[in-house]
Amino acid sequence: MIGKLYLIPTTLGETEPLEVMPLSVKKVVEQIDYYIVENEKSARRFIKKISPKKSQPSLNLMLLDKYAEELETSRYLDVCKEGINVGLLSEAGVPAIADPGASIVKLAHENNIRVIPLVGPSSIIMAMMSSGMNGQNFAFNGYLPIDKYDRKKTIKELERISQDKNQSQIFIETPYRNDKMLADLKATLSPTTNLCIAADITLPTEYIKTMMIKDWKHQQPDLHKKPAIFIIHK
Repeated sequence: MIGKLYLIPTTLGETEPLEVMPLSVKKVVEQIDYYIVENEKSARRFIKKISPKKSQPSLNLMLLDKYAEELETSRYLDVCKEGINVGLLSEAGVPAIADPGASIVKLAHENNIRVIPLVGPSSIIMAMMSSGMNGQNFAFNGYLPIDKYDRKKTIKELERISQDKNQSQIFIETPYRNDKMLADLKATLSPTTNLCIAADITLPTEYIKTMMIKDWKHQQPDLHKKPAIFIIHK
């Protein structure tokens, strides 16, 4: 029997795991000793938090970070041939969505290894759910350019696409540049374009608000160093 690859979500902050994900995640973590992770320290902390009695020395953690060699990661699922299940553990949220791991999932499919996604918090989906915008047609654009000219050009292009296709446009920013992003959005977008900002999703400090740009001009939420999702719709 071939082992399976489980896609295991984590919390978006210091929330108790079982407050934002089902018991099934805990049960899977308790059964698996082999994990592919982005950061060993935070992975161990999450595993201990969701399953305090699990033996830490029994864990086999394989790193999937920017230093991991492709030849090395290509062998991470070899243990599945021995019938051993492997968990792909996100750093925050769900694996392979605005998060490393797609290459491992692709590798699993290439080797006929069953991929099992588990339910957990996705900041992108939860922001879209909460925005009041078009949940039937939306696009995730990742990070926008850092260069000021290129960024404003991209913002205007996303606004145009949104209007032409009736498509909500989702993007993110490095938390310490959130305030600059909001300033650029206010200065670049049409006054009647809708903007949703969803920050610290699932945390006690959660902030989710949708307004037109003309109304945002009078608002300055505290976004500094907070994980945030931005959505626009014209």
